[in-house]
Amino acid sequence: MKRILIACGNGIATSTVVATKVKEYLTNQGVQVDTTQTKLMEVPGKVQDYDLLITTGEFEGQTGDVPVVKGMPILIGMGMEQTMEEILNYVK
Repeated sequence: MKRILIACGNGIATSTVVATKVKEYLTNQGVQVDTTQTKLMEVPGKVQDYDLLITTGEFEGQTGDVPVVKGMPILIGMGMEQTMEEILNYVK
C-alpha cells in the first residue's frame, strides 16, 4: 500500500477534497493508497514517511526523494485528468 501526504494551508478544507478525489480515482484504477492530510508548514517533518506529496498551495521546502505533485488542478477541474495520471504513475 502506497502512502500519500496531502497538504494545504490549514490541513483541512482543500486537502480533504483532494484526498477524497485522489483516493477514489486510484481505487478505480486498482491501486490501494492511504492518504493523510496536513498543513503545508508541517510537511518537512512528515514527508519522509510517504511515497508521494500532493500540495494545494505553494511549497518550496525540501522533500528529500519524495516526489511532489501540484494538486490545484484537482480542485479546479482544469488539467485534473493529467494530474491524476501523474499521481497514478508515481504510485504504481
